[in-house]
Amino acid sequence: MDVRSALKGQYRAVLGMLREAIEKWPMELWEKTDGEMPAWRVAYHAIYFTHLYLGKDNGSFVKGAKHRDPLQRFGNGGGAKEGEVIVPYTKEEVLEYWGICREMVDGAVDAMNLERQECGFSWYQMPKLDHQFVNLRHTQHHVGVLIARLRRLTGQEVKWGEYSKK
Repeated sequence: MDVRSALKGQYRAVLGMLREAIEKWPMELWEKTDGEMPAWRVAYHAIYFTHLYLGKDNGSFVKGAKHRDPLQRFGNGGGAKEGEVIVPYTKEEVLEYWGICREMVDGAVDAMNLERQECGFSWYQMPKLDHQFVNLRHTQHHVGVLIARLRRLTGQEVKWGEYSKK
């Protein structure tokens, strides 16, 4: 198996787990924080950065049509300014963006120069292939957070994503 096929399969698996977690998330808990970022924010963050890092570089990235800064970020750069109201993304909006990201996986991986010594994002100093592993780990981290919270709050499970060649 070549590395591109492996990357595609792993992206499909992690995105499949993310979709299942989003679909199972109860609407009455979608915006609940329980001391943590709400589910919609974690899911959007994971999709946004998966989308960003599947690209060639930061300069060529085109945000989704429904994107609203700074909702992709956590921490100091992701909070509301004084007087600003954060409007949550609906589950439907997040799933729509998920679909866009999922559809781009094969073409994006095929277009990558995996031999490139720079990943294309100035805040990371590593080769492109290494950065793809970072992207997968980042996405899986947030999927794991959502799955653990879903299990704690509702008792529901999410299956491990099926590795797929398609």
